[in-house]
Amino acid sequence: MDLICRTLRRSRSWFYKWLARYQAGAASWFEAQSRCPHTAARQMPDEVVEVVKMTRLSLYNKGMFCGAQAIRWELEDLAMEPLPSLRTINRILAREELTHRRTGRYEPKGRTYPVLEATQANQVHQSDFVGPCFLHGPVRFYSYNSVDLATGRCAVQPVLERGGQSVIDAIWAVWWRLGIPANQQVDNELVFYGSPAHPRGMGHLIRLCLSSGVEPWFIPPREPWRNGVVEKFNDHYRQRFLARHDLAGHSALQRHSLAFEQRHNQTYRYSKLQGRTPTQSLDLATTPLRWPSTKAAPRAPLSKPRQGRYHLVRYIRSDRRLDVFGEPIEMPIEATYEYVVATIVVAQQKLQIRIGDKLIDQINYRLF
Repeated sequence: MDLICRTLRRSRSWFYKWLARYQAGAASWFEAQSRCPHTAARQMPDEVVEVVKMTRLSLYNKGMFCGAQAIRWELEDLAMEPLPSLRTINRILAREELTHRRTGRYEPKGRTYPVLEATQANQVHQSDFVGPCFLHGPVRFYSYNSVDLATGRCAVQPVLERGGQSVIDAIWAVWWRLGIPANQQVDNELVFYGSPAHPRGMGHLIRLCLSSGVEPWFIPPREPWRNGVVEKFNDHYRQRFLARHDLAGHSALQRHSLAFEQRHNQTYRYSKLQGRTPTQSLDLATTPLRWPSTKAAPRAPLSKPRQGRYHLVRYIRSDRRLDVFGEPIEMPIEATYEYVVATIVVAQQKLQIRIGDKLIDQINYRLF
């Protein structure tokens, strides 16, 4: 045996392995065999795989989010054990070919849209109202939802009415938890800009933002996808909060809304954040955040600001009309079939029109 090992330069264990195979009497004892383990120690049980597949199918058939994040939240609510990780769920979905999208991605139509840059925390907040929603009673309420584009942090603030002091309180409460943004992007609801009867009057949101050093941005009418991040979050809110909780009063609504917000910020992982949660992304932020000076919101009516800017993004059609909250303003011919940014400069009482970085027109725009 020693002579064989020295001649072949093999160990004694190698010799005894092949000797044992020979003595077993198998005709193919001299053929190499696979070294793969017969069992995978960390493989998820077949029952877990089937639950993931069925959960994904159920969410898909209901028209709800059906990615790994949504599936994990569903399994958490069902108190499933063992609970698969997001990576495991993604592997299961890929192996079972369950990663196809319901619809294709949005394809640009060739017109450049002035997208706000959001690379730093609180550089841009997208905000929107959800509702009316109903509690037992019935009690009607709305939810003012905001998302910080750079970190993915959300804030959910329920209010019993959508107007007046309630709007100011909701915005202020969101800023108290997320910080004050540099830019506040919203749609063209009356509650945000004021009244079409007084398009230059500046509503509660505009006045609050300008007095706090924030620049409001209003997306084009009938283009909700321009506020796509908060719109998608609103769907998530409807599916994971409104459809799951049976709340009997406003205090319970406030408590569960805050718990939902914290759960999202601490556990929801985004691929755009390299798999980090919003809280983890904020921890890596280098830009200092601004916070309200007091927890109590300013009281209505707010005075008209004397400085600051607010912006309206509009698509100019063949009639060359710019709609400023119901007030039509004629545009230069070069703005036809282009997205323009109409900026109201409060201190100068000017309306500036830009296509990209190019200023194409400036007109007097008296606010007071």
